[in-house]
Amino acid sequence: MLIALMAHDKPGALEVRMDNRAAHLAYIEETGIVQQAGPLLDGEGQMCGSLIILDAKDIAAAEDWAANDPYARAGLFDRVTIIEWKRVIG
Repeated sequence: MLIALMAHDKPGALEVRMDNRAAHLAYIEETGIVQQAGPLLDGEGQMCGSLIILDAKDIAAAEDWAANDPYARAGLFDRVTIIEWKRVIG
């Protein structure tokens, strides 16, 4: 099942994001369930969140993946939305 995870960083947390970026990218590579991913950008082009498409067995598996993401463990996110997603184009 495809699941969209949209996470918005806490205000002023770019340093937390950068400090944990390598671990986050390694986690993506290690877990193997990320289909697409990339940062959300603010009006100045700075990273301020994440959009990740997971191929997980269910919402609970996606929630577990999200909880163990190094970004989440570092307290980077202000809010996270996890919802089933249906690919129509692409």
